[in-house]
Amino acid sequence: MGVAVEYSGPIIAVAAVTVAVTAAMIDIRQRRIPNRLTYPMMVFGLGAQSMLYGWKGLLSAGLGGLVFGGVFFVFYLVRAMGAGDVKLAAALGCIVGLVPSLQVMFATAMAGGVLAIVHVIFSGRLLATLRNTFTVVVFHARFGLRAHPVVNLDNPAAARMPYGLAFAVGTLYWAAPALLGR
Repeated sequence: MGVAVEYSGPIIAVAAVTVAVTAAMIDIRQRRIPNRLTYPMMVFGLGAQSMLYGWKGLLSAGLGGLVFGGVFFVFYLVRAMGAGDVKLAAALGCIVGLVPSLQVMFATAMAGGVLAIVHVIFSGRLLATLRNTFTVVVFHARFGLRAHPVVNLDNPAAARMPYGLAFAVGTLYWAAPALLGR
C-alpha cells in the first residue's frame, strides 16, 4: 500500500514524548486525560506528518490514530479503560504514524502490564485481582464485548491505575533511540 512512512527522528519523538508525559502528569493528578490535550494533538500529528511526508504522511498519521485508538477503544467498550486513554492513543498514533504507532502500542501495553503488577502488589490486591481477571475472562468468553457487571470503571470500589503513566513509559521507551541519537 506504500503507507509505511518512517518517523522523522527526534522531532516526532520529542512531540510524542511531550504529549505522553504531559498526559501522564495530568492523569496522575486528576485521574483523567483532558480533551484540550488530546484533540489538538491529533490535529498536530496529522499536520506534522502531512508537512513532513505529504499525503503519505497524512494517510500514515490517520491510520496510526485509527489503529492505536481503535485497539484501545475495545477496552473502553468493556469499561476497562477511560475515554481519555483512547483519545491519547489516537493522538499518539497520529503523531508518530502507522508503523511506529504499533511499536508505541506494544511498548505501552508492556509498560501497562508491569505497572499494573506493581500497583496490584503494593495495593495488597493480588489475590482479588487474579480472581477478578479469571472472572472477567470467563465473562467475556461467554458474553462477548460487554462490560462486566461488577469489574469495570463504573464500580467506585474498583482499583484504578492512571494508564497515562503507561503511555509515558511506553512512548519514552520507543523514543529513546531517536532522543539519544542512535
